Amino acid sequence: MTCTSSKSKSLRALTFLGVVLFCFHWSFSQREPQYTQYMYNIGSFNPAYVGTVESMDISALYRAQWIDIDGAPRTIRVGTNIPFANKRNGMGFNVVNDQLGPTTSTYVDISYSYQLNISENTRLSFGIDAGGSFLNVDFSKGDFENPGEPILDRGTINEFYPIIGAGLFLYADNWYLGASAPNFLTDGIYNDEVAAIVDDKLQFNLIGGYVFDLSSNLKFKPAVLVNLISGAPATINGSANFLISDVFTVGASYRVDNAVSGLVGFQISNGLFAGYSYDYNTNPLGDYNNGSHEVILKFYIGRGSGQNGNKNDNLKGKPKQIDSPRFF
Repeated sequence: MTCTSSKSKSLRALTFLGVVLFCFHWSFSQREPQYTQYMYNIGSFNPAYVGTVESMDISALYRAQWIDIDGAPRTIRVGTNIPFANKRNGMGFNVVNDQLGPTTSTYVDISYSYQLNISENTRLSFGIDAGGSFLNVDFSKGDFENPGEPILDRGTINEFYPIIGAGLFLYADNWYLGASAPNFLTDGIYNDEVAAIVDDKLQFNLIGGYVFDLSSNLKFKPAVLVNLISGAPATINGSANFLISDVFTVGASYRVDNAVSGLVGFQISNGLFAGYSYDYNTNPLGDYNNGSHEVILKFYIGRGSGQNGNKNDNLKGKPKQIDSPRFF
């Protein structure tokens, strides 16, 4: 199957037609869209995270990938993390709209987490999530050649399929480790039409980070995210960020064999953070696009006066609740 935009006649678009189609097929082998600022979006792929924050937060993210390539991915995510008053339970809610070529997927899920004290300064959170994906495919958005694929004759496809996932999140004041599986329902749940579009595989996400206090006004925060997908190479994301005076963030990220990124952030007020990242492809695709842009806003509802969590937690033998300036 080959696909071109009806408006695109340039040699550049035709040359990379195969690349876009490959990414179109590969993208549906995983549920999670690609994020460069994953350190702000842990709750979107690990339900165990949602109750570990100090106060309720709401995130809004927009990602425009591979600028100048027609049909390239566009992602919008809105999510919230809500800790309960007992500091042991929490819930979250996510809506993600992911567009690629003629295909639009809208994911909706609700998460719940429960925490245990492992030691005086360490907690372990368990989480589950449930929801579903609304899949829409509109083949009128491009010109298609049909070498014996009857699904293209449908014109449009509108289907729904369920999602159930789980995760673990182990953390203390200055480090964290997490593991999650966004969707266990990957085999035998699709009808023939959806199965022709969605090649969903079991995916595991592993994340970790550490906060180094270099001085009273400077923190260094490396982090890593690894996506493991059955039948596909691992995707490894590494980042290194500096937090200056608990206000300015600057850093870089590297996605192995894929892209390098620059990240900046600003704590506009105690209740509002804004972040931006720019990706440049290090693979051959970089010669045919102008990079990827990602913008995020985080709103903190009822946030305390400090950046380091509830001080009374330490007196009770609990770690301070993790807060956004430390990226987890």
